Amino acid sequence: MNFKTIPIFLAFLVMGVADAMGPMADAVKDNYELSNVMATLITFFVFIAFAVFSVPGGVLAARIGKKNLLLLGLGFNIAAMAVPTFTNPGYFVLLTCIFLLGIGTTFLQVAGNPIMRDVSLEGNYSRNLALAQGIKGVGSSGSSYLVGLVLILPVFSAMGWRGVFPIFLVLMILAFIFVALLKIEETKADIPPSIGSSLGLLKEPAFALAVLGIFLYVGAEVSMARFLKPTLESFGFTADKAALLGPTFFLGSLTVGRLIAGSVNINAHTFFRISAALGAIGVFLVLTGAEALTIPGVVLSGLGFANIWPMLFSITIEEKPERSSELSGLMVMAISGGALVPLLMSKFYDSGMGAFSYIVPLVCFVYLLIISMKKAKKTA
Repeated sequence: MNFKTIPIFLAFLVMGVADAMGPMADAVKDNYELSNVMATLITFFVFIAFAVFSVPGGVLAARIGKKNLLLLGLGFNIAAMAVPTFTNPGYFVLLTCIFLLGIGTTFLQVAGNPIMRDVSLEGNYSRNLALAQGIKGVGSSGSSYLVGLVLILPVFSAMGWRGVFPIFLVLMILAFIFVALLKIEETKADIPPSIGSSLGLLKEPAFALAVLGIFLYVGAEVSMARFLKPTLESFGFTADKAALLGPTFFLGSLTVGRLIAGSVNINAHTFFRISAALGAIGVFLVLTGAEALTIPGVVLSGLGFANIWPMLFSITIEEKPERSSELSGLMVMAISGGALVPLLMSKFYDSGMGAFSYIVPLVCFVYLLIISMKKAKKTA
């Protein structure tokens, strides 16, 4: 085992903390007596940080080094977790902390994905990146679970909804220490990049197609997680059962698929094509509107969605590893697809199209299947 990957895996684990802000929104709403719109700003401020700071983060990583950007991101996250750990902040101070967490997590994503290549043994990058995404999924699920668990643990219950922050703070500090001790030789660009040169990479079709692919993939994933529960409820399932068989099965399949991918050795191009095909088939089964096909479709789509990010990301980085930081910034910026694509599906769903509204994520995955075949032919 290459022990240099351990600090990077730990960094991926703590990336999942940002995903816990969604489940925390209800507790924050009750504590501050907020409207739903004001409470939703918790997740908005995390999301907007990805859109604003990804490309600058990629430029910064290329100039100061990916390890240093990881440490900077972890430093932001430590500060963000420390304030609600030691004080009971006002709501707008809390929002500032959440925004800082969003910036820090953006930097972790921008630096963490390409630095995995620098610490991986030859031929293991795609597999390690898939495993890292699985570990991030464990961090997301675990962090979200902790939000509710701390309310019943005596040692933390006295802090109420803030009880989870000390745990997050300790994890961030441990990750910072492990990354700081890491000795690594990074792949660097010959010429220091700028935001203009980073955006200029989009002029190359291979990179523009990949960034669009990430945009559509994230949008499709968020759309599935958002609408599976109401879809199953329309079949007559109770809310609890619909949540279990819909988004829980889907997200669980995502995590399982990523952990499996991290334990097998398969060509990234081949795995990308298999994943895209599996995802498209799964979404199509859900789109049929047949109850008997929907649950298998949920599981198949989750397994297919699981490894689009690590495979497409690693394939793209291998095109120009010396520009990995800038490419990472562009692809992390494309996470904004998670805000925009679901809006289109919402329009379809609200218009009464029901299961046929899954045509939106299906089209996204047809696109991914097309570019996966093109890339596979290129290396044939």
